[in-house]
Amino acid sequence: MALICGICNEVPEHPVVSPVSGIVFERRLIEKYINENGKDPINGKDLDVEQLVDIKAPPTAKPKAPSATSVPALLKSLQDEWDAVMLNSFTLRQQLQTARQELSHALYQHDAGCRVIARLTKEVGSLREAVATLKPHAQVPAVPQPTVADVAEVGVPAVAPTETAGMTPEIIAKLQDRATVLTQERKKRGKTVPEGLISAETIRDFRTIASHPSLHSASIPGILAIDLHAADTSKVVTGGADKNATVFNKDTEQVVAILKGHSKKVNHVIYHPSEDIVVTSSPDTTVRVWNVSNSQCSQIIRAHADAVTGLSLHATGDYVLSTGTDEHWAFSDIRTGRVLSKVSDGGGVALTVAQFHPDGLIFATGTADAQIKIWDLKEQTNVANFTGHMGQVSAISFSENGYYLATAADDASVKIWDLRKLKNFKTIQLEGSYEVKDLCFDQSGTYLAVAGSDVRVYVCKLWNDVFVSNDHTATVTGVRFGHNAKFLASVSMDRTLKLYGP
Repeated sequence: MALICGICNEVPEHPVVSPVSGIVFERRLIEKYINENGKDPINGKDLDVEQLVDIKAPPTAKPKAPSATSVPALLKSLQDEWDAVMLNSFTLRQQLQTARQELSHALYQHDAGCRVIARLTKEVGSLREAVATLKPHAQVPAVPQPTVADVAEVGVPAVAPTETAGMTPEIIAKLQDRATVLTQERKKRGKTVPEGLISAETIRDFRTIASHPSLHSASIPGILAIDLHAADTSKVVTGGADKNATVFNKDTEQVVAILKGHSKKVNHVIYHPSEDIVVTSSPDTTVRVWNVSNSQCSQIIRAHADAVTGLSLHATGDYVLSTGTDEHWAFSDIRTGRVLSKVSDGGGVALTVAQFHPDGLIFATGTADAQIKIWDLKEQTNVANFTGHMGQVSAISFSENGYYLATAADDASVKIWDLRKLKNFKTIQLEGSYEVKDLCFDQSGTYLAVAGSDVRVYVCKLWNDVFVSNDHTATVTGVRFGHNAKFLASVSMDRTLKLYGP
């Protein structure tokens, strides 16, 4: 009796029977069918390979095909196979050529698409910048009217630095009185933790809550400086590589004013703590005082013969300290634009940063040869020097308690100095490639923010980091704390202002 496979209708070499349908199958075929469908091919019921039952049957000899019984038939069969192989090879070559042409066309389309995307991205950035200045209720910045003092910025040689007016007894008395009041207030605050101060655990949970990429021109990317209004921290001022300073309200997300006048990038900005006044500096050798309400430059201070590198506002709110690559520091009146005092560093190297002590009677400067110098403002003398950094000093910041000074340089380290003992008691060593661009204590002196390759927040006294953000895509150039450290603001060379909060 010959068995016939239910699938191929031929005599099976390894016959098996399906217990589901009772039909005989070739094992090889039924196993493939079950693996693909899991069912019996006859009645569609579920069937597993293990259920198949082998059938013991005598082997069957298959007859040879008549075409394979003679030499001419074999030669013809071989010729047919060769012809089929050649035709298949020809078809494959045609398909390969077509695929190459399609791939080449796709690559050209991809390249053209990338160029279009790049152009559109640039145009979108420009449009966003324009839209930011046209938001409802946003004040349209007034264009400053040219003055005689601005002639130097249209290609004529720069005006010579202003002659110093001198520190009068009245000014010295004013500085002393303000320092006395601030010292007493600081001692009172130092005994208790400020009410409402954010905890370290809350800062640890900070995340990016806003990002604003359209405050400055996209054609010259980069924001170099930031400051907040102390009384109203919704107001932010930024200085950009596009030669402008922008006043921005983070709550309404509106550009309040664009301050135009510098002929080079704006590298430092200060928002007056109690008035709507902004002070800016630039490598164009000038320090400018702006009235934000009308976007007008009220004073131009020409204290330096070379680039201005540091800027700090005195606690009285009436005077500004500036440093420059001309190896001098200057003390100027922002109300009149007069330079009251200008003193040479005496070291023969450029000054890179400057910062007033919270009391305002002393200040610190950093140099290009890694020195930090403490100066007495009234006596205009260098009273102490701190050494230990390697490389140019890039940032300094006094703690609100008046006892600590944080400094950073090109050696990828942040050093904390005790002003009472005049020594370094803590060094935070960062990664070898880390570039520190800015330092900032919060108003209570509890936290220290570091800006550079990323944004970090350290808890003072413990000096361990509780927050690190890598959201910026380029070097972070500035960082500031909001009131009671409830938020953190940073700017970067990626042209964005980012805000962090819980």
